[in-house]
Amino acid sequence: MDPFRLCLALGPVAVYVLLLGAINLSRRPFMVTGTRDAAALGLAVAGFVVVGPIELFFPDAAAIRFGPYVWLLLSAFYAMCLVLVLLLLRPRLIIYNMPADRLRPILADLAGELDPDARWAGESLSMPTLGVQLHVDNLGAMRNISLASIGSKQNHAGWRRLETALGDALSREDVARNPRGISLLSAAVLISIALVMAIAQDPNAVAQSLFDMLRM
Repeated sequence: MDPFRLCLALGPVAVYVLLLGAINLSRRPFMVTGTRDAAALGLAVAGFVVVGPIELFFPDAAAIRFGPYVWLLLSAFYAMCLVLVLLLLRPRLIIYNMPADRLRPILADLAGELDPDARWAGESLSMPTLGVQLHVDNLGAMRNISLASIGSKQNHAGWRRLETALGDALSREDVARNPRGISLLSAAVLISIALVMAIAQDPNAVAQSLFDMLRM
């Protein structure tokens, strides 16, 4: 793979891994909705989509007619596909850099406050009045927790209430830094250095690859 396509594929990944490392080295837990998390991942792999499926099935006839502007159409197509996937996702909340044993009592207290009929069954929580049913998935190695919805009958307004209340509660929590964040930051830095070196070795080849991709 030439340096330009390598940068296009790995550049967004390096930024994504860098952000994950910074989050895990923070002293505060970080919560994000499943939709936003999936959107960030979709942007991170966008470069791979460009140098992979899009170039493989590149519409040459459209490129002849629209020239470099065909990439705007292809980017819009990818964006619409990503939005469609995001709209089909079920409600989910993801908490980064938070041990499960710290989150469980916080979530139990909030469930009781938001819904007096809240009930636990193992790692599953049902809040019928709020219209929320979820399962707690714990990725212990990275200290990431996912509150994934169970079943198709979910109240999105109830999920927003849970998100707001849990976000307020987590903002008051202080956690230890996750040592694995250093590994993520190191990986992002190594990828960035490799990309910079690849560009520095032959900048003319990078420019030529860009012109070739844009059909200029």
